[in-house]
Amino acid sequence: MSETEQELRVKLAACYRIFDYMGWSEMIYNHITVKVPGPEQHFLINPFGLHYSEVKASNLVKVDIDGSIVEDTDYAVNPAGILIHTAIHAARPDIQCIAHTHTNAGMAVACTQEGLRADNFYSALMHNQIAYHDFEGITVMDDEKSRLVANLGNKSLMILRNHGLLTGGRSIPEAFQNLWAIERACQVQVTTDSTGRPSIPIGPEILAKSEQLVAIQGIGEPTGELEFTAFTRLIDKIDPSYKD
Repeated sequence: MSETEQELRVKLAACYRIFDYMGWSEMIYNHITVKVPGPEQHFLINPFGLHYSEVKASNLVKVDIDGSIVEDTDYAVNPAGILIHTAIHAARPDIQCIAHTHTNAGMAVACTQEGLRADNFYSALMHNQIAYHDFEGITVMDDEKSRLVANLGNKSLMILRNHGLLTGGRSIPEAFQNLWAIERACQVQVTTDSTGRPSIPIGPEILAKSEQLVAIQGIGEPTGELEFTAFTRLIDKIDPSYKD
């Protein structure tokens, strides 16, 4: 195993533990993947049957772009996860990491006709950056791939209608940060709606400069790097066994 792959394994395993810490795990379901550099187009995914708190660098499963397992392992992989991730990894070489969740807030917004409104702090920063894909049942039918990819287009954030949230990133930290931001926006929207009071609209002139404002706030650091590193330190204090 190359040093690069080992580093990615540790980082992806940390990401699974962070998701669990955040309350984003869903029994043994959902998935986060990362591409392994090289012409083979291999990527790593969680073993089907393990809770996120059990994921380690050593038990991540390597598959090819068709979803076939390419190394010895005691585990299978989630068919729905394989379809989603093979489709996007094959079509979007700019996306290294993909994350998918079934959180309460994310699913609640995904079940509404209007989707995510650009009327809170976080959703405003994602103005015009979110794609939508209509529900087709459990994502295990191969013909859904083309529609999933077409609906994602060149975006890295997607709401799967009636289903949940999906984000991509040029790195594991960026995919994590994208998921955190869209999840937080959904939480705020659901909480706002629970008050029964009208929300305050955000003007188009503010929404139009959201990308510029985010760039200033980022202080030149790669997206998600500071946040992901901070949470990795936290996980190291709780249980560093993800590195095994």
